[in-house]
Amino acid sequence: MKKLLVPATALVLCVAAASVSAAPGTALRNDKLYSQPSAASRVAGSVSKGASVDILAKQGGWLRVTSGKSTGWIRLLSVRSGAGGAGGAGLGDVVGVATTKSDPSRVVAVAGLRGLSDEDLKQAKFNGDELVRMDAFSVTPAQARSFASKGGLAVANVPALPEPKPAKTSSSWEMN
Repeated sequence: MKKLLVPATALVLCVAAASVSAAPGTALRNDKLYSQPSAASRVAGSVSKGASVDILAKQGGWLRVTSGKSTGWIRLLSVRSGAGGAGGAGLGDVVGVATTKSDPSRVVAVAGLRGLSDEDLKQAKFNGDELVRMDAFSVTPAQARSFASKGGLAVANVPALPEPKPAKTSSSWEMN
């Protein structure tokens, strides 16, 4: 009996620890689950918009999630952190997933991208084929305006910030 008790206890503790480390989330769109954190990897499953997911890990711009019987990697911005439906999925919710359990001293921002580690940046190489592939997603200004209006967005004129002025010195001593 004692021989079964130790492995059973260990199994229960492992399952409990795994369930504690998973964070709830909601799929923001219909999306694929990949076997690796890369869109070039094998598709392991899919999630539907509004589906509940358990967030298991974060790597770069990817989250490892479980939804139903499927487990795989999904793009970071396809999931809202926290319990509840897709309603109210705002930018703060999405950014919350991106910054959860992060070390603020290691924030890397390059051209507005987050989630890139120092090692990712060191290993980065130019890929002309990917650049051509990315250009295929470009749209005309008219297409962008049409898309925005269908989403209920309106033009807002924002005044430019004033030009920065040099710092004023507070004493004549600093001018010497």
